[in-house]
Amino acid sequence: MKISKIILYNEPTVPEIQIEKIKQFIIEIFQIRVEIKDAFFESLEDKIFEKIASTQIFDLKKQFKKHIPTQKEIQIEKENLDTSEQDVMTLYDGFELQNIIAENISITDDTLHIIFTTKLTATFDNDDFRYHARALISANPTIISTTGIIEAPAKPKQYYLDLMTNFSEGKIEEIKKKYKGEFLEYHDSRLSDITEGYVLQAIMYYETGEAFCEKKECRLFNAHWQKDLFYSQIENKKLCDKHQENLKELRNQV
Repeated sequence: MKISKIILYNEPTVPEIQIEKIKQFIIEIFQIRVEIKDAFFESLEDKIFEKIASTQIFDLKKQFKKHIPTQKEIQIEKENLDTSEQDVMTLYDGFELQNIIAENISITDDTLHIIFTTKLTATFDNDDFRYHARALISANPTIISTTGIIEAPAKPKQYYLDLMTNFSEGKIEEIKKKYKGEFLEYHDSRLSDITEGYVLQAIMYYETGEAFCEKKECRLFNAHWQKDLFYSQIENKKLCDKHQENLKELRNQV
């Protein structure tokens, strides 16, 4: 393995991540050193908060263009407010955010930095010319968005159809109760196991350069639906034969 150490940057507003459990998960699988640090998006210089605020996305159908943030936007970043459960969520360009993080930590090939955050990351897709929310921005540093884990994979189709015909607040709550358990919610206890899967994807991608797996029966599967996410990361919770073999080869290199 080219990685000899992994640094995890905690997100204290999401204790369901269970950072110590993830540390042990990595150690057991890869037998490498793991260090835990405080959240990256805390105690930064004002100019860095301004840079972060400038990565916000305002038009989903246009490629990224930096804007000059307002003092209010900068202040929100400085206070590290959890905006994930707001009615209108703030989206950040994942690659621009990744670049800012890389500029402010010491990057070496043998240490992988994994940042957990509630910031909702997104990337622009040239196939349909629009931004899409992402749970994982790979490479070094890696960003794992807990909000992206919840919001990016789609909920059941019928859930959206029901919402389209019921706009009152009371009806929306009824619909949420009807489908409760079929998709992730904020502070969901299932986040811990699912986050492990994204950590595994991040490490395997950095080591092999292969993005995801096409088989739903693999923890490296890039789930676009919540039901598939539950299957690959909770019900099945295994690697496919090919990636299990890849993992053995990596472990033999430690």
